Amino acid sequence: MESRGTRIGLGIWVALVLAFLYVPIVIICLYAFNKSNVQSWPIPGLTTRWFSPAIHNGDVQKALWLSLECAAMATGAALALGSLAAFGVHRFRFFGREAISFLLVLPIALPGIITGMALSSYFTWWGINLSFWTIVIGHATFCVVVVYNNVLARLRRVPGSLTEASMDLGADGWQTFRYVTFPSISTALISGGLLAFALSFDEVIVTTFTAGAQNTLPIWIFGQIRLGQQLPQVNVVVFLILAVTIVPVALAQRLTRESGILRTE
Repeated sequence: MESRGTRIGLGIWVALVLAFLYVPIVIICLYAFNKSNVQSWPIPGLTTRWFSPAIHNGDVQKALWLSLECAAMATGAALALGSLAAFGVHRFRFFGREAISFLLVLPIALPGIITGMALSSYFTWWGINLSFWTIVIGHATFCVVVVYNNVLARLRRVPGSLTEASMDLGADGWQTFRYVTFPSISTALISGGLLAFALSFDEVIVTTFTAGAQNTLPIWIFGQIRLGQQLPQVNVVVFLILAVTIVPVALAQRLTRESGILRTE
């Protein structure tokens, strides 16, 4: 059993880690209410006057909608492709299985600038104009990895005896998937989808190479920070994004149980 000093030391260490992670976020949220348009500390006063211009900014609205569309499409593609790939690698034994698994995971380890340049060159070589769909393809390349890892890890934890018992009781393949396999991996799909959506939503580098003239929200934020002309509105947009992001995470946590199976009672 740990001593009192050990517990105090661990508590202090955890507090320092949390401060390291969240103090910058708290500061940027406070800047959203900064009375001055200059970012300085301490804040001279609090106000909400920057919220209305940021919310009604046409460029922000277009960029936000485009980011949401791209993230939703990329997440949908990642859920389908990543899940199928995980099932194939988990259920079947074949030559080169580990190599395929390595290739599926590799895109998340590559620097974004390499992926972006490679995709841009590939689209140019085929004469494909940069558009909404090129952004989706670019984002799906690394979103697939997240879903694949989550689903594969969960499948490895599900006992094969459950599937065998279902088949022995007369269930066909679809019934076994619906009543046994899917409930077992549902939380992995939710967590993988949420993470894929988050990664796609705030991706800047790959988007820069695949968006062409289109402006997603991360690119708009990056451009405004670089120019420094609308920093108060940028802070408001960041604050609103952080506030909205809490909603799907909270819903997923409420629906998820420690058993790893999504329950309805």
